[in-house]
Amino acid sequence: MSIPLFVSDRSKPELTARPLSVGCLIFAEMDQIDFTGPFEVLSRMPDATVRILGKERAPIRDVQGLLLTPDMSIAEAGLFDVLLVPGGYGQQALMHDEEVLGLIRKQAAAERLLFSVCTGALLCGAAGVLTGRQVTTHWSARPLLPYYGATLVDARVVVDGNIVSAAGVTAGLDAALVVVSLLRGEAVAQEIQLAIEYAPNPVFHSGTPENAPVEVLQSFQKKYEPIGTAREAEAIRHAANHRR
Repeated sequence: MSIPLFVSDRSKPELTARPLSVGCLIFAEMDQIDFTGPFEVLSRMPDATVRILGKERAPIRDVQGLLLTPDMSIAEAGLFDVLLVPGGYGQQALMHDEEVLGLIRKQAAAERLLFSVCTGALLCGAAGVLTGRQVTTHWSARPLLPYYGATLVDARVVVDGNIVSAAGVTAGLDAALVVVSLLRGEAVAQEIQLAIEYAPNPVFHSGTPENAPVEVLQSFQKKYEPIGTAREAEAIRHAANHRR
């Protein structure tokens, strides 16, 4: 598999054989594959424990209605070797949630690995941990990253020190394999890829704005406009407040 991958000059996580802990944040109206894709990979990482975090232990539904259940509340959570922050429509409701933002800040301040997928990067931006960092996110939200002090990188996976970011939704699978390669080595990541038969060969080639037919792109943009407008307004507000 060859993916557009960007790795900064900043020191990245080192290979280790010690036991690892992974925390996966979930929330209402998220895109479940932002979580379940990386979970499929990270849960197969040798000698790793994965915990599913929510604001409460109560089940939540993703944006399409899939029921997901945390096994730990944020209040119960400590530090993790890897913290996964997914995205989706529900991210917008958490942009001022100090419990969620505090979890992200704590992870970044301890220089532990912070792994965002899709618009989970906007949550990391709201937490104030992307300033001066090179980051990617879903193509529809990429213009918003500079409002959070980040440098946009046009790549499917970006590694900048302890921050790993994935582009939209399915890119979380690619980034999770990169995370495994950083922590456990490329051979382990490749074996996981083989085990899950991750060999993308799409029937259609509409996965980017550049490749999608014009009418497909226009249809998406029309449906996306309300959440896109809300995200842009929030990004502008954040930038204005942090210039003061």
